[in-house]
Amino acid sequence: MALEIRRWRRPGGGASIDFTEIGFGAAPLGNLFRALSEDEARAVLERAWAGGVRYYDTAPLYGLGLSEQRLGTFLRGKARDDYVLSTKAGRLLAACDPDDPRRTGRGRWFDAPARREVYDYSRDGVLRSLEFSLERLGADRVDVLYVHDVDAWTHGSKAASDARIDEFMASGYRAMVSLRDEGAVKAIGAGVNEWEVCQTLAERGDFDLFLLAGRYTLLEQEALDSFLPLCESRGIGVVIGGPFNSGILASGPVPGARYNYEPAPEAVRERVRRLDEVCRSHGVPLADAALRFPLLHPCVVSVIPGGQRVQEVEGNVRAARASIPPALWDDLKAQGLLRPDAPT
Repeated sequence: MALEIRRWRRPGGGASIDFTEIGFGAAPLGNLFRALSEDEARAVLERAWAGGVRYYDTAPLYGLGLSEQRLGTFLRGKARDDYVLSTKAGRLLAACDPDDPRRTGRGRWFDAPARREVYDYSRDGVLRSLEFSLERLGADRVDVLYVHDVDAWTHGSKAASDARIDEFMASGYRAMVSLRDEGAVKAIGAGVNEWEVCQTLAERGDFDLFLLAGRYTLLEQEALDSFLPLCESRGIGVVIGGPFNSGILASGPVPGARYNYEPAPEAVRERVRRLDEVCRSHGVPLADAALRFPLLHPCVVSVIPGGQRVQEVEGNVRAARASIPPALWDDLKAQGLLRPDAPT
């Protein structure tokens, strides 16, 4: 059974993009938390393709270029119109000594090139980033270009995030609009960890898509306050990354379960335990409910879990095709575990 296709079309006509409802978030290809062999990385991608996945998202940060290189090698034999490809701009990668204390990704990206990130949200920075990404990917174009990580999560405070947004809107944003106007990319947007930043950008510019990581899930629905209604009113598409909140909604509240890339605090583990109990009472794996839930919102065009193992990718594809009884969502709402206004 093929994966469902969700079409985003730019309001007023123009470009459209057909997303598979489940995409592939390629951060794990960059050796996130553990090193993958080339054979392992290719096997994961082969399984995703065989499962019908046709949307692939990457970024220069992921493995300091390694994710883009591996993804590009895999896609090189595929017809370009058979898949959707997105990457991000906002960081340039500078070569450095492996022992340089400024080296990016220690403890996160394993067996990755020795690089240090240089944030650059200027016009030249965006254009150079895209050029380097195309080179690593071995591609002529990407379909979607996102500005990456202009959020407080990355830069340490709201004030620092606001400064990066100002920098981007004054320069890099104009470059992205030009790329879209010239047809070099079909759509532009932002890939961030905070819905508030997405809303700020949507209010300040003309964006097509937002990749929001971890902030519209079974655990978190605050994006319903104002951001998702704004997207709905403007025809902005939303891609949901991190649907498992870094793992805990896939593993359940087991010891060592991760939430936001860190060991989950007890309050989060307890809430996940309650979510899991309700899912079990309906015979539904927690991971299936977590993957299907964001897709119930009309603005969501794709959910992009990652996967470092073939079994993980198989589980994601299976979950994408799972049938969730409406009574499950009703029970979650009745127990205060899901917002009453969450589309189900």
